[in-house]
Amino acid sequence: MSIIVQVSPLEHFNGLELPRYQTAASAGLDLPAAVPEDDPITIPPGEFCMIPTGLAIALPDGFEAQIRPRSGLAAKFGISIVNSPGTVDADYRGEMKVNLINHGKEPFVVNRGERIAQMVVAPVTHIEWAPVAHLDETARGTGGFGSTGV
Repeated sequence: MSIIVQVSPLEHFNGLELPRYQTAASAGLDLPAAVPEDDPITIPPGEFCMIPTGLAIALPDGFEAQIRPRSGLAAKFGISIVNSPGTVDADYRGEMKVNLINHGKEPFVVNRGERIAQMVVAPVTHIEWAPVAHLDETARGTGGFGSTGV
């Protein structure tokens, strides 16, 4: 399934390529860092920083964009996203930024054009609440974290 998503590259995106799927079966598009070529951002261990992508999008109603960590950055450097996954709502028109956090032991340098996150576009379901006095019983019941095993 394919949908049309309008994209507005901002001035500081100039010279970068629009995100694309890396393989035919990829779920996400890799987002680039739109930081100045001569002024990369260094994230010290334990710190986080908002990284600009230089892109604003207009999703169709009924869709969201989830901004997720890249597994390679996490595995190699301990880099993740603070609010993972981040959500871009269909009515948001500002620049997409990625709040990267360095869980690693060394400073991490974010260079211009580096793929810093992936964006997955997904349908959104809205709910209607149905207040009830009691919920149906299940085998799990009220068992929470760890209640079904390790």
